[in-house]
Amino acid sequence: MSNQRRNKPATESSMEPTRPAHEPSKTGFLHDLRTARWIIHPSSSFRLLLIPIILHLNWIYLVPLLTGSHPPSPFAPLLFISHPTPSPTGDNINDPRYSKGWLDLAFISYYIIVWSFIRQSVTIHICHPLAHRWGIHKPGKVNRFGEQGYSLLYWGAVGIWGVRVMSKLPTWWYDTSAFWIEYPHWQMIPELKVYYLLQAAYWVQQLLVLALRLEKPRVDYNELVAHHIVTVWLIGWSYGINLTMIGNAVYTSMDIPDAFFAFSKLLNYLDFKYAKNVSFLVFLCVWTYFRHYLNIVMLWSVYAEFDLMPETSKRWAPEDGVWMVWWMKWQVFAPLVLLQALNLFWYYLILRVLYRTITIGDADDVRSDDEGDEDLSKKEN
Repeated sequence: MSNQRRNKPATESSMEPTRPAHEPSKTGFLHDLRTARWIIHPSSSFRLLLIPIILHLNWIYLVPLLTGSHPPSPFAPLLFISHPTPSPTGDNINDPRYSKGWLDLAFISYYIIVWSFIRQSVTIHICHPLAHRWGIHKPGKVNRFGEQGYSLLYWGAVGIWGVRVMSKLPTWWYDTSAFWIEYPHWQMIPELKVYYLLQAAYWVQQLLVLALRLEKPRVDYNELVAHHIVTVWLIGWSYGINLTMIGNAVYTSMDIPDAFFAFSKLLNYLDFKYAKNVSFLVFLCVWTYFRHYLNIVMLWSVYAEFDLMPETSKRWAPEDGVWMVWWMKWQVFAPLVLLQALNLFWYYLILRVLYRTITIGDADDVRSDDEGDEDLSKKEN
């Protein structure tokens, strides 16, 4: 096959697994709905996310014209956070607060669709063309470049956002005692709730992509699935039992090093040898501090500072927003330990790359990001 065919820019269809010639192609919005492939087809996810917006706008503008009243839109919980609660300061205008509730699941569900659209749109229509422009043509590398390009944008944005949210909380820069003092922290500032639920939607969306195998699995597929399951577990439990402050701290410790990792990977794909080695060393320092030092600080806090919470909160009383019977300490501790174990596995791989950098001066990832490209090229030829 000619180089022109081989270097053809990636499109939505190029993200699909190769289909036998005798098998008819099944495409279209309804097919994507039935097969959940709207998660990786931005045209389908865009149509899905438009439906609640159109219904909400119709309700806001047409229902008053028809009925003369202004009933609340039943579609608003999909688009906006729900469950406002009285502010502890008494100033609901300048210091609004929100609690958790079942309508939060509607918000998360909708933004799974939004993240699907954003992720695939950025990957396919921005990152893939950039990869081709910068001389990357192997399908596997183009896809990985797209993934890391999107990752850099996402993790960079939410990493900065997480720091901003933390700056508004008493836990600023890992003041871990504030995780427990004055628990339960169930009256969330709006930005914390939006941040938390959007992150939850992102991780559920990522887990769906992996679990349904909608994209080609990479070498550490099993570890990634385990990581995503533990992350969703942490998100659900921390939100459900009003530990969003420690949740924000965990998020931030994970997101910032991921942004540095994505940047280092992009330089690797672009074959900027000196720059990728320098960026890798910076990434190693950032990863060590955030993913290990700060995570261990938080583990120590769960173990040693758990009892700083008020005695009245050490009971199982969901109606009062408190859940912290003695064994809940270990329910919080266990997923953080599992997360640290997974981080140590990846740290081992990172240290192998460091060894390569020192011995041969090349910070290539030990995982194969373009495995299968050679076989694909042979088939095309």
